[in-house]
Amino acid sequence: MVAEVLEWLAVKPGGVYVDGTVGGGGHAFAILERCGEKGFLLGLDRDQEALARSAKALEAAKGRWELMHGNFADIGAHVRSAGVACADGVLLDIGVSSEQLDTSSRGFSFMRDGPLDMRMDQTMGRTAADCINTLSEEELARVIREYGEEPRARRVAAAIVRERRQGAILTTGVLAAIVSSAVAEHGRGRLHPATKTFQALRIFVNGELDALETGLKASFSLLREGGRLVVITFHSLEDRIVKRFMAAHVGRWESLPQGGTAWRGERPQGRLLARKPRRPSEAECQRNPRARSAKLRAIERVCGPWAACSMNGSES
Repeated sequence: MVAEVLEWLAVKPGGVYVDGTVGGGGHAFAILERCGEKGFLLGLDRDQEALARSAKALEAAKGRWELMHGNFADIGAHVRSAGVACADGVLLDIGVSSEQLDTSSRGFSFMRDGPLDMRMDQTMGRTAADCINTLSEEELARVIREYGEEPRARRVAAAIVRERRQGAILTTGVLAAIVSSAVAEHGRGRLHPATKTFQALRIFVNGELDALETGLKASFSLLREGGRLVVITFHSLEDRIVKRFMAAHVGRWESLPQGGTAWRGERPQGRLLARKPRRPSEAECQRNPRARSAKLRAIERVCGPWAACSMNGSES
């Protein structure tokens, strides 16, 4: 959704932008092209392999960007360390990348047999194999139900625990087979029976929903007046968090019985750029079927009468 990102970010010449999930650098390159020679982009990613790909993709724009290894949940600290006071726009493209899914050694996909890793940042944290082989049956069921929205979570968790008694579960192929055998509707419907369980494990291993909550707040606070936050999500759990966050910052003004008005909502105040999310075009979905589930939402920061917006992106 490159064209849509440029449109909703309203990228301008000389602007300062942050790509909190820079990935392979596709969005970042387009933003730099649009903001011109005086523009600047800071790119973050938890995945060091993604940063290496981004550096190659952005090579032609040397001197106008900086890449950092880190989680967008810590975007405020990264921006400060890069010497950026505030931003004209922040982009968050949430979830797993095609490169991660297509690399069997990363362990994200049930379509390619590989080690059960699933960490976006391979320098830290527990792997999916650690979780599968150590969590209790009750905790496994909770993770699969809450993060995968899998109605048969208890059945899947019981099958995993039963199988791991015979030996540790270490590969994506073995886990996918266990889940498939536990799901009665195997072979029916559009989704592979292991889809929801793999999604749940990935989200849990990487703490994705907590990072999203924190990253949204930090990203919005970085924006100068008129700056925009654009977020692309790929499943309902992420989209609900983004939708709720943006609605809270749009809020409303209420008249007070004693006179005057009061703001009912989170600060800083925002303005939704569209009530409904933007979806990828049919042409893009044909080129890239994984784009089908993408939803883009955007909000613009505005200044409320309670305070002026300072140039460092915070309320004074």
